[in-house]
Amino acid sequence: MPFILAIDQGTTSSRAILFDEALRVVATEQREFTQHFPASGWVEHDPEEIWRTTLETGRAAAERAGAAGSDRLAAIGITNQRETTVVWNRRTGAPIHRAIVWQDRRTAAICRELKARGLEKCVVARTGLLLDPYFSATKLKWLLDNVDGARVQAEAGELAFGTVDSFLIWRLTGGRVHATDATNAARTMLYDIRAGCWDSEICAELGIPMSLLPEVRDCAADFGETDPALFGRAIPILGVAGDQQAATIGQACFRPGMMKATYGTGCFALLNTGADMVQSRNRLLSTIAYRLDGVTTYALEGSIFIAGAVVQWLRDGLGIIESASQTQALAEAADRAQALYLVPAFTGLGAPYWDSECRGAIFGLTRNSGPAEFARAALESVGYQSRDLLEAMRADWAGAAHGGTLRADGGMAASDWTMQFLADITGAPVDRPRVLETTAMGVAWLAGMRAGICPDSAGFADSWRAEHRFQPTMPDDERERRYAGWKDAVSRTLSIRD
Repeated sequence: MPFILAIDQGTTSSRAILFDEALRVVATEQREFTQHFPASGWVEHDPEEIWRTTLETGRAAAERAGAAGSDRLAAIGITNQRETTVVWNRRTGAPIHRAIVWQDRRTAAICRELKARGLEKCVVARTGLLLDPYFSATKLKWLLDNVDGARVQAEAGELAFGTVDSFLIWRLTGGRVHATDATNAARTMLYDIRAGCWDSEICAELGIPMSLLPEVRDCAADFGETDPALFGRAIPILGVAGDQQAATIGQACFRPGMMKATYGTGCFALLNTGADMVQSRNRLLSTIAYRLDGVTTYALEGSIFIAGAVVQWLRDGLGIIESASQTQALAEAADRAQALYLVPAFTGLGAPYWDSECRGAIFGLTRNSGPAEFARAALESVGYQSRDLLEAMRADWAGAAHGGTLRADGGMAASDWTMQFLADITGAPVDRPRVLETTAMGVAWLAGMRAGICPDSAGFADSWRAEHRFQPTMPDDERERRYAGWKDAVSRTLSIRD
């Protein structure tokens, strides 16, 4: 039986999941890595630690399944934290600086300056993105401007840029392949998603030599073979997608109008808009859902910066829980008479507000507010932010049916309480899949389909099953009253600055 190795390189850990040809999980390995915070609003990762943990987990998963060095490893798929920016030396493969993470806000001033020059209209029209520190382009500009000798080396063609997938492909292939896929390219703010190519005008405006950029390929494509020394034999890399697009594929959202939301460190909701690149009027992002056989499928995306991270804050920042699993019991025990609203704008607010400089707040505190009420407000904040995204999607595109089913995955989807509140506050059914590893499954299917051992998209969609459907039960008047309270809390939060 052939196996597919899915590399899932995330924001806080690297994971490797081995799937069989029926896309059943055979083995899993995970390693956390260090988060670096050199200044307020700055977030960095060590690319060498990312590489080391990726290789360790991949080898360990293969060994656990008894597939190390054998021809049973048929293909590799890679999914990754998007927007995180790495620049390395083409000759040595050594990074010139730590990776600048998608959460990092150091380039806010660069974005303001570019907006003042009138560049945002062009950026939105061509890339589908907003001028925001979230995306890779200004991170790359910062590296070229602030790392000694970087710009001179870049202009001499000595450096390579990539999101994490590109860096891993380079390392896995021994430096033979400098490539990315269309979904990751679409998150750099340098890629024209209509024309399907790097945008020379935007690159020139930011002072980015185009020789830095990787070749862009389909999501299911030939990305080279691994160095035989890494896994005992050369293994083809046949599938690549950014984590949220991989989850969209893993949730089998292949028809226009289908929607998924992934609840990890942040929350990312994607709505399949088919062949239509929908230009948002509500500050959502137009992006590429996937590209197969040269055909691009587009999506509207809403990005929430803080979802699961708010639970980490309860644990690490406030110390009121020891593990994430405790939040559900606390939320159930909370005093329902208290209307607490936690707006977790720890690094600003994402869609549809896109305010990188506002900061978090909590409203409605009483003398009786305690850990249970904080836990409930934290979980509810994820549901409220999700409704913000759904409301914007419905306003942007007629194909986003009101009350349409949302497919949810990610770590927080395991919480029944959170998923029920999500259904209640959005007024829509929420389907939780049997397999929560949708991100890894998405790239495993891409690689397996390319290798000829997995079915086509129609066959894969037929095999998708829900583990549980959460139906909304909250009365309409309560739903609207509570959501109005959230909108009021957000409006107050937007005035809070460092």
